[in-house]
Amino acid sequence: MVDNKVAFLFSGQGAQFPGMGKDLWESYGCVKELFVLASDICSMDMKSLLFEGSIEDLKETQNTQIAVTLVNLSVLRALKEEGIRSSCSAGFSLGEFSAMTDAGILAESDVFSLVSKRGEIMSSSANKVVKRFGEVGMGAVVGLDFETVQKVLKDSQVSDVYAANNNSPVQVVISGTAAGIAGVQDVLKAAGARRIIPLKVSGPFHTPLLNSGKEELADFLGTLTFANPVKDFYSNVTGTLVSTGEEARELSIQQMVSPVQWLVIEKNIGSSGIMRLAEAGPGTVLTGLWKKSGMGQDIFSCGTLEGLNRLLGSINHSENEEG
Repeated sequence: MVDNKVAFLFSGQGAQFPGMGKDLWESYGCVKELFVLASDICSMDMKSLLFEGSIEDLKETQNTQIAVTLVNLSVLRALKEEGIRSSCSAGFSLGEFSAMTDAGILAESDVFSLVSKRGEIMSSSANKVVKRFGEVGMGAVVGLDFETVQKVLKDSQVSDVYAANNNSPVQVVISGTAAGIAGVQDVLKAAGARRIIPLKVSGPFHTPLLNSGKEELADFLGTLTFANPVKDFYSNVTGTLVSTGEEARELSIQQMVSPVQWLVIEKNIGSSGIMRLAEAGPGTVLTGLWKKSGMGQDIFSCGTLEGLNRLLGSINHSENEEG
């Protein structure tokens, strides 16, 4: 079974929860094999971390990045096992590296090495920021668009807080020091923000505050092979298609300190002729964002066996109607 009008969207950091991926692990031998591969590469018991670890264990950046990537790629393996292939791929923040696997840019084993190293670098960089500025974090601004939030932050002249994620027409994530985030809340609300929701993260991600880790990340990425994409693959940094492996490598370096242009990706996928989307990873964050984007396509959260079966049912129904 091949559906040429399915986009795979891979989850990012913040989607994690204890027990994620367990029903897929129980149902697919290929997923069990992936858990073994990830455990060997990352030198940790991934089954124990995901199924027995606490939310606090999973919140640690060096754990989160491997754990979410493992569930993302478990969903990808399960989808392929069921004969479903994507025609285009994108991933939210951390999820971009899972999407690179689907797009043929990175080998599966290299992705685990990459996100493990990236998690270490981001955690180390975040700790340097904490030592210098104190507490850090991120928050979802509800009720404003990306351009408005950028302008408000610039006009406020509050330092060390940035617009980090362009999630939807009415949701933008800000990132930076706790002092900076606290300092802009009143001006954001005065500009029309309904609320600012703290997020479950341990660093000021997608901001220049993490610039200290760029060189180390670039050096590590230089040891990996980035092949040219075999299907449409969208960049977080630009929101547009990536043409070559070298372009993907360079954008991977910039992505750590640049805003995630997710809404731009959604609009580009939505106008490409794609009729059906699969959120390949834990939770339903990307499903919710897609529905808020104004795009009309069907989207299925496939991080559970139940969700994956709903997608299968939709595809089978379409094929039967066409037949």
